[in-house]
Parts: sequence; structure tokens; C-alpha cells
Amino acid sequence: MEQRYVGTSGLKVSRLALGTMTWGRDTDEHESRDQLAAFLEAGGTFVDTAAGYGDGAAEEVLGALLPDLAAREDVVICTKAGISRRSGERVVDTSRRAMLSALDGSLTRLGTDHVDLWLAHTWSDEVPLEETLSALELAVSSGRARYVGVSNYAGWQGARAATLAQLRGAGALVTNQVEYSLLARAVEDEVVPSAAALGLGLMAWSPLGRGVLTGKYRTGTPADSRAASPHFASFVERYLDDRARRIVDAVVTAADGLGCSPAEIALAWVRDQPGVVAPVVGARTAAQLRGTLTSEDVVLPRQIRDALDEVSA
Repeated sequence: MEQRYVGTSGLKVSRLALGTMTWGRDTDEHESRDQLAAFLEAGGTFVDTAAGYGDGAAEEVLGALLPDLAAREDVVICTKAGISRRSGERVVDTSRRAMLSALDGSLTRLGTDHVDLWLAHTWSDEVPLEETLSALELAVSSGRARYVGVSNYAGWQGARAATLAQLRGAGALVTNQVEYSLLARAVEDEVVPSAAALGLGLMAWSPLGRGVLTGKYRTGTPADSRAASPHFASFVERYLDDRARRIVDAVVTAADGLGCSPAEIALAWVRDQPGVVAPVVGARTAAQLRGTLTSEDVVLPRQIRDALDEVSA
């Protein structure tokens, strides 16, 4: 699998990242093991998780599986802090206290003394940005994180964070992880250009449009899909509209013409967009994941990319 640098940093990762959002919840340990093994076998090195995924369950599963499947130095682990759940409610806390406490918990669950990339999981209006940045800085200076960045920051938020980090002299932010797919292109207005100007590489979460771009929802909601899951139904439903159907139809047509799957088309499109380091691909089963790993060999002809750009604009 091809390797890319993260932004203007020296951190190099596979151009496809393995997402673990469903691990320990909708994806059990056996399926998670098969996914990780298949990803590593395909040459993947970049694994994405978060303290808030399943209240730490995803990190626990990853930490238990990794020692048997790869040497620690051969895997780039990215995790995030700032979002948690208390009594079933989503809680955002990007204070230094909460962030560093979450990082210590992540390290324990992952069974490592450091993560390669640590992100502030979301923006908060309640906590001064300087305080959140100070937590990222301390994580690097203490050796608990090698590189840091942000996630789900708007264009101006990412630009302000990156600029402040540079002015503070504590090292640059290297990435902004945002939703980006043929169904979610709003980041192109401000996030993409601001990231390019300040040296942040983009990690694209949900590059398959929350699963919709696979074409699985064209005739209804499969019983084993995310849209049928109590955890993710509302997460998927926003992309089950007429605009999404037109885009999915175009993706399916392109896939038929190139002799590959809709998922491969959708991943190749976002993977090769300007500024993108790696799409983050999550799957419920290892079989689903294997169906996306083959996107590594897909290169979209210019005319197909132009057609997809137009229908999804």
C-alpha cells in the first residue's frame, strides 16, 4: 500500500486508514481481529480510534489484538480525546484536565506508552482554544504523543488552531480529520484550502458516505447494515435522500464501466482529492473491509472523475 506524509510533517502513513468506531460494540473481537489482520496483510499501517468509541471499548480491543499481529513500531496509532458519554449523553470537554486524563486512559487501554498521532476530537466553544492546545503540547513534550492535530474543525477553526500552535512555538499541528466523501463536500469551501495553506493533511472520515456509497441502500435497508443498528441509524439516515440517490447511481454506473465495486470508486475519488492523506475506512465485518482494500489498485480516469465531481457538486 502506498505511503504518504501527513501534511508537511515527517510522519508517513498508508494512504488508507483502518477505522475502529464500531469495534467492541457492533463489531466483536473476532471480526476486529480478522479486519486488523487483513489490513496489515494488505500493507496498511495507519489505524484510527478514539477514547469516545464505545466508551473506550474500541481502544481496548485494538490494544488486545495488536501485539499478536504486528510490532508496535510498524503501526501508526491515531486516537482522539474530547468527546465522551455520561449516562448515555454525549459530552464535549476539551479542557486540559479532561484531555490529558483521556489520553492516559487511552494509553492504558491500548497497552502502549505513546500514540503516534493524537487529536482533539472536536471544537468546543466552552474551553479556550489555547487551553486545548496546551494539552496537545504537553502530550508531545511528555512523550505520550509523537504528533498532534485536530478533528472536525471548520476552516477558520483549523486555521486559528494551526496558527496559534505555530506562534506558541510548541510544534505544528499536522492534520484535521473531517467528514469528506462524494456525499459530503462542504469541506472543500474552507477546510481544504486552509489546511493546504497551513500544512495540515486531511484525514477523511466516512469516505463511503456513511456506507451509502456502497449502493447497499438502493433497494431498502439491509437488516445487517448500520442504518438498521440502534447506534447508527440516525447517523446514516441523513444521506438517504434524492440527492444521495443520484450520486450513488453515478457511482454504480462508473463501477460497472470500470469493472469494480461502488466502494472502490468512492474511495479512489476521495483518496486522490487535493490535501487528503488517507480515507478512514470502517467496516462491520472483515469481508466488507476486504472489499475496500482493493481500492488501492483503482485509478479513476479523468472523465469519470469529472462526471462524479459534477453530479456531487
